[in-house]
Amino acid sequence: MSKELQDRVALVSGGGRGIGLAIAKDLASRGAKVVIADNGTGIDGIGADPAVAEAAAREIGGTAFADSIASPGAAAAAVDLAVKKHGAIDIVVSNAAILRDAFIFKGDAANFEAVLRTNLFAAFYLASAATPHMREQQKAGRSYGRIVNITSSAGLYGNFGQSAYAAAKAGLVGLTRVIAMDMARAGVTCNAIAPFAATRVTDSIRPANDEQAAYKERALRVSPTHVATVVGWLASDAGATVTGQLFGVRGREVFLFGQPRPAARIASAGRDWDIASLAAAAASDLAPHYTDMKTDLEAFNTEPVV
Repeated sequence: MSKELQDRVALVSGGGRGIGLAIAKDLASRGAKVVIADNGTGIDGIGADPAVAEAAAREIGGTAFADSIASPGAAAAAVDLAVKKHGAIDIVVSNAAILRDAFIFKGDAANFEAVLRTNLFAAFYLASAATPHMREQQKAGRSYGRIVNITSSAGLYGNFGQSAYAAAKAGLVGLTRVIAMDMARAGVTCNAIAPFAATRVTDSIRPANDEQAAYKERALRVSPTHVATVVGWLASDAGATVTGQLFGVRGREVFLFGQPRPAARIASAGRDWDIASLAAAAASDLAPHYTDMKTDLEAFNTEPVV
């Protein structure tokens, strides 16, 4: 592997398994010094096993941080570990995620909050801790910073029973945009990737019909290494001009997603809308542009390029 990231310092949350481990391996193979932040929890966020991060770190010659980064203090400690051990923090990949699915009419507030803490808040905590260092590094002549947030098509399309997971992953898109804007002057980029690959999340899918079963079977054939390659591109000098974007990666396919912008407009000149006039105008001018109610499993239920 070429050494595009020689001596760069990277932190990967959820880096002990699956997509996170593939990303950590790829960054290390390109010369980066990698801190793997992973507390070894179950896919539901219950329990912990420090051996997960420790084993992954040994495998790539990196450093393990085995506490949950779903708190401001722990996220700051993970960043501080990278800075103290390697002298800088150049790359942050927020990949940690848990699942606690339930239909909205059966939802539990504690489960919803737990998913948001791990899947969304932790990405904010890491960026909030890392970006001051990146700004200071830029002032000192080390003008470099790359942040990649791992989102999900569930946050863009929705899926049954995934109010917590989809809300968190949709939140990552907004967070990505704002980080990209806030850090542009410091030369720091921030992008998001929605991956399609074999992971614990994919494996946890319980197909409700033949179509979903086919989706799961296809997804489990897709290696997470393809996602890692796109992260490597965005983390390298070659990705320096790419920021605020949302990508999808499915095998050898790379998608650029459009982001929400007005698709149609109606206006009432000279008088306020009433229900009848609004309904009529919406039916003729807005309804043709309404987004369909496909889930992400339906939208991407085609053969991947592997």
